[in-house]
Amino acid sequence: MFYHSPVLLKESVDALLEVKGEVWVDVTFGGGGHTREILSRMGKGRLLVFDQDADVIPHLPDDERLIFINENFRFLKRFLRFYDAIPVDGILADLGVSSWQIDKPEKGFSTRFDAPIDMRMDRREQLTASKVIAEYSEEALTRIFKDYGELPNARQISSRIVKLRKERPIETTGRLREILLPLSPRGLENKFLAQVFQALRIEVNQEMEALKDLLLQAAETLRPGGRLVIISYHSLEDRLVKNFMKTGTFDGEPVKDFYGNLLSPFKPVSKKPLEASAEEIARNPRARSAKLRIAQKL
Repeated sequence: MFYHSPVLLKESVDALLEVKGEVWVDVTFGGGGHTREILSRMGKGRLLVFDQDADVIPHLPDDERLIFINENFRFLKRFLRFYDAIPVDGILADLGVSSWQIDKPEKGFSTRFDAPIDMRMDRREQLTASKVIAEYSEEALTRIFKDYGELPNARQISSRIVKLRKERPIETTGRLREILLPLSPRGLENKFLAQVFQALRIEVNQEMEALKDLLLQAAETLRPGGRLVIISYHSLEDRLVKNFMKTGTFDGEPVKDFYGNLLSPFKPVSKKPLEASAEEIARNPRARSAKLRIAQKL
């Protein structure tokens, strides 16, 4: 099955197409909702679409304006240059995992199934979550769960994994769930497991590094006045996006020239992010954590 309810669909595409142009980029095809909406409203021009998951290919819209690139968006500039598409007028990124990916047991993203702990967005890559669990040191695992899962008991989690993997390999989501549930705060089991799985997924797919690459390359490939539109789903992503849109740096520390002028490639369109309405959240609970930020290239 292939399905997905695109989050903040109207708001994000409105923001992208508010400026006139002919070259657009959707760096996260996912379930295709944003791509189809852009195509329905953009008129003439080109839409370059990225997705590293080859499973989306049979579901691409049949539209001569669409150019599909089966790669990670961290290679944005390379492929825009290849297609002679620089500068572009707008870039849209929906950083969430598609519903159909979460609900596909063999991908290993969900805590609801007992399946191999894979978590690769791109099956051509070698690193899986099961390899991380089997081979990373206790210190490396602690860093992942602390930095990417924001788990206060990261040390306990990594220690338990290292201890129990010696007794029996931890190769399925069911086994991982079984050994970690005793460490979960009472009543918050689902949230706890979601944070553990998020941390592993981020590490396997190098998501934070890829996002940094995207932001830097967006600054290099957007034309002045062009739009950068990003939907994020957890604080780690949103903090990076917010800081870069505001200051041009990932840590939020502004860099100024000799005269005290801020050296930032972007200007945020609004101070606060847009969030899903109560109606959209009721229809699609996964929209609850979404934050939409918009910036204009200076």
